[in-house]
Amino acid sequence: MPGDSALGYRLPLDSQPWASATDFPWMHQPDPTQPFPPLPAYQRLRFADRLAEGGADAPPAGSFAERSRAALRGSGFATNGFGPSGFGQLDEATPPSAAARPPQRFESAGWITRTAMCAEPRGGRLYVFMPPTSSLEDYLELVAAVEDTAQEMRLPLILEGYEPPRDPRPATLRVTPDPGVIEVNIHPAHSWEELVDQTTHLYQAAHETRLSTEKFMLDGRHTGTGGGNHFVLGGATVADSPFLRRPDLLASMIAYWHNHPALSYLFSGLFVGPTSRAPRIDEARNDSVYEIEVAFAELQRQAALGPTACPPWMIDRLLRNLLIDVTGNTHRAEFCIDKLYSPDGPTGRLGLLEMRAFEMPPHARMSLTQQLLMRSLIARFWQHPYRPARLKRWGTELHDRFMLPHFVWQDLCDVVEELNDFGYAMKAEWFAPHLNFRFPAWATSTPRVSTSSCAPALEPWHVMGEEGAIGGTVRFVDSSVERLQLLVTGLVGDRHVLTCNGRAVPLQPTGRVGEYVGAVRYRAWNAPSSLHPTIGVHAPLTFDLVDGWMSRSLGGCQYHVAHPGGRNYSTFPVNAYEAEARRLARFFRLGHTPGEMRVPREERNPDFPFTWTCGDNPDRCR
Repeated sequence: MPGDSALGYRLPLDSQPWASATDFPWMHQPDPTQPFPPLPAYQRLRFADRLAEGGADAPPAGSFAERSRAALRGSGFATNGFGPSGFGQLDEATPPSAAARPPQRFESAGWITRTAMCAEPRGGRLYVFMPPTSSLEDYLELVAAVEDTAQEMRLPLILEGYEPPRDPRPATLRVTPDPGVIEVNIHPAHSWEELVDQTTHLYQAAHETRLSTEKFMLDGRHTGTGGGNHFVLGGATVADSPFLRRPDLLASMIAYWHNHPALSYLFSGLFVGPTSRAPRIDEARNDSVYEIEVAFAELQRQAALGPTACPPWMIDRLLRNLLIDVTGNTHRAEFCIDKLYSPDGPTGRLGLLEMRAFEMPPHARMSLTQQLLMRSLIARFWQHPYRPARLKRWGTELHDRFMLPHFVWQDLCDVVEELNDFGYAMKAEWFAPHLNFRFPAWATSTPRVSTSSCAPALEPWHVMGEEGAIGGTVRFVDSSVERLQLLVTGLVGDRHVLTCNGRAVPLQPTGRVGEYVGAVRYRAWNAPSSLHPTIGVHAPLTFDLVDGWMSRSLGGCQYHVAHPGGRNYSTFPVNAYEAEARRLARFFRLGHTPGEMRVPREERNPDFPFTWTCGDNPDRCR
């Protein structure tokens, strides 16, 4: 059929004779748990110059090379079945006429070969379309034959079509275009030195091809590209996977991540919450924490009965229905076990655990620091399993306290301290670049007696209800609400009050004398579809440090969500300097409220004591 796509996708396959389901030459992927012999050496696959029969370098009997030679000599044809590669077994006893006969009416034509290699010149290049095979050895021999032919004819070509069958023996590098990003799946590393080499080479190769792992938004915010820095953990083989050998290792990781939310939020992207691409187990359902505790108890009970009492598939069945998002999607989870040991098919039985709550950091060393933390925690749990008596019920505290960078960093310091107690020497300052990248301090103001700093905080984006749009039904995400952290030092608790647009901000002590932290949640812009459409924009935000004894403002600052002059940037920042300039242009160390100020008493929200939300009361922030 005409077209500009690969030739193999334009073959008239529907014109082939019919074959029943029992006679059709289905191709089945090899079971990843079966033993695989070593692959033949590269030189053994090259047979273009080895025409001597019976020589030392002759191809093995029954190989693709031997079958190809037999077909060229006319000594065999594909007959009544398909071999392991799907190209057909050679049958010396069957005459060519019987093998090539057309099928009768309503006869199942199971003997007809249904795979073929295609070649087509396109754009000044010769493209060879690789057919599907059932074994890696046949695929490699076919590639060697193409390579020999191209070398003999001195003809450059490009391979396309079907990829090799999934096999644990070769190292595979996959490059896949995704919307807005290019996804690169690198091959496994067997040592820390190999991991460092792969990661640094990947970042350097991306830089040389003008690709980046970071971007700047219109307002100057420095963020990741949105692509995931997902870590896939496993063993050299499926049977060697540490999560199948020690099921308590996976339980330890899930429980530890749950009790330390910093591991979920410090390395994530902008989109967090129950509808994000990697939600926590306690963000999906309220009863998930209790259910996961029951699953852990069953996993421990089964493992105590003996090594055969807890087969690999039982780990998948116990945890699959809990490591999900609110829609039941097993892939969109912080701990994705789709490729651990699912009995549904061979592609799900790889012994792999995918950690999806990581966003691509801007530098290779930042990624290596994350991987070092991951390896240290796994090594610790292998020697000392983490079995708390009860998992923490965070409740609303999860989306209140741990949305603030101060408490995220405090929790991460606890993780680093615990690792040092178990003999893994790590320093919290190694993760300072992650904190500065995730929560950059936008500005600092010093009104007389105190110092206050303003930094962005996390804000869960919730999915709205279904709405009709061009092309079908859509669900919008409410990203119009943002959150700021305010860290103030030098306050006298009974005298000083920090206000935002004339309302007191609830501040919590940090444990240091005179240091308090709080957050303001506000509407940054009007979205066409939002959670509370009648609440307007609260910007600009005016912060005052009010002296309650004198009823006046000691000083303050102003924060603008967009350009204070009303400009709309039409281009993205070209570099970090322009991005920083845009951020600083939205913050003024002046503009506090003049005259007498009497701050009304504010009641703290018992569900969200660390955050004050503009719009709780219609008279607020107006």
